[in-house]
Amino acid sequence: MPARLVWVETPSNPMLRITDIAWVADRAHAAGAWCFCDNTAATPILQRPLALGADGVVHSATKHLGGHRDVMGGVVVLREEDAFARRLREIQIPGGAVLAPFEGWLILRGLRTLPYRMRAHSENAVRVAGFLARHPAVKAVHYPGLPDHPGHAIAARQMAAFGGLLSFQVRGGREAALRVAGRVRLFTRAIRFGGPESLIEHRASIEGPGTSTPEDLLRLSIGLEHPDDLIEDLDQALVEKPH
Repeated sequence: MPARLVWVETPSNPMLRITDIAWVADRAHAAGAWCFCDNTAATPILQRPLALGADGVVHSATKHLGGHRDVMGGVVVLREEDAFARRLREIQIPGGAVLAPFEGWLILRGLRTLPYRMRAHSENAVRVAGFLARHPAVKAVHYPGLPDHPGHAIAARQMAAFGGLLSFQVRGGREAALRVAGRVRLFTRAIRFGGPESLIEHRASIEGPGTSTPEDLLRLSIGLEHPDDLIEDLDQALVEKPH
């Protein structure tokens, strides 16, 4: 059976890989398939997949759109009001996949500050990623805003900025990464991303057995704190303390 749908997530979570949306959309359409993009990490402020040829966009409104880590929701946006869109709505309403009024209000509240928050998240993340890339205890940094990231050129072309999500690998493997996560003071050790507070997580532990995420990888959600404070916190956490 031929493919009906091509799904992309860019930047991807947690490795921050970049997909050329226009390139994939062209080839999906040539094969008679739709192209959908998970745009959660970028938001409509930083990246507009519909303008790049995607047929649909999905957002976890729980993340940046809500922006305060106090709401759960999701968004599907389609390019056209066609039979497929009408069929989705027919499934959505009887299935109860509709936001309650208060959750809708919380997301609307978050949208009012989204452009300014995304600017700050991105500017802070560039600073933090640059620091980590120079740190001797760090093996690799995954952030499309770094010039040596393999997807940097594509991200620079299709994104307005590079977002607040990044990950890095610690020299010394899993145990070293867990020690870093346990020593931070300003970062909160928690899952999720897109809120005002900076978070750190050992992603392989969250994903569990069978994960392809490296065991030495930590994912950061860079918040709205001063970047100098975030860098100082990571610096002290990366330095091995004498016993």
